[in-house]
Amino acid sequence: RFAACGRKLQHRDMAEPWPPYSSSSRGKKKRPRSPNDDATSSQGRTENSTSLEDNLIFSDTLIALQLMRTQFPKLEKVVTQPFILQSQLYSSVKDRTQVDRDLESLKKDRVLRVFKLNTGQDDHAIMFMDDYLKQMESAVRRSKGKNQDCSEVFEWFEKYVLPSKLDVSIDHLELCSLLSHGGDARDKHITLLMNAGLLTRQLIDPNMYWFSIPSIGPILKGLTQVCTSWLFYSFVQILWC
Repeated sequence: RFAACGRKLQHRDMAEPWPPYSSSSRGKKKRPRSPNDDATSSQGRTENSTSLEDNLIFSDTLIALQLMRTQFPKLEKVVTQPFILQSQLYSSVKDRTQVDRDLESLKKDRVLRVFKLNTGQDDHAIMFMDDYLKQMESAVRRSKGKNQDCSEVFEWFEKYVLPSKLDVSIDHLELCSLLSHGGDARDKHITLLMNAGLLTRQLIDPNMYWFSIPSIGPILKGLTQVCTSWLFYSFVQILWC
């Protein structure tokens, strides 16, 4: 569409044709367009389009997530990276359908991950990827301190499993297949991942695992009691500033 507009402007001899020339070229005969000009224009339009797409990521959903992240409670003797309840996000952003679309896009861009919470309720936790990797690093250090055997599985998990599987769960065969890209994956490796809090076996189907956030139990109960209406009010204030 941009290219068509550019051609229309050229036919009308506008003062600033597409692409624009400097003021010194006005009144002079225009040089013929070459294939390089088309390539340059195409590249410029592509860069502009990419810039627009990058800006679109700053949606109401992402702004709400960033606000809630700053409001994450800090407790003494509990080191947990910030995470957000998906139910709180739905309460803060009116368009639930758009929230789901934004979350899918942010997951594909490796900006965040979504985790099923083992609370008996149908709720999920959202954690920015950088925060999750920090949380994972702490869990790995504690696990390695207890058992050095098979610790290479943590590197396999981060390198091959996390980038390939964006869902909240994974089945046993797929997990073993992805881990095998790093080495000979066995049940003891999966047990180590579970002991570190990175995986939780599903009760209904023992061949399925939930991806989980290590060491969030102590603050999960308190976080569910945060006043979402206050968060929504703060979020609206930021949007109108």
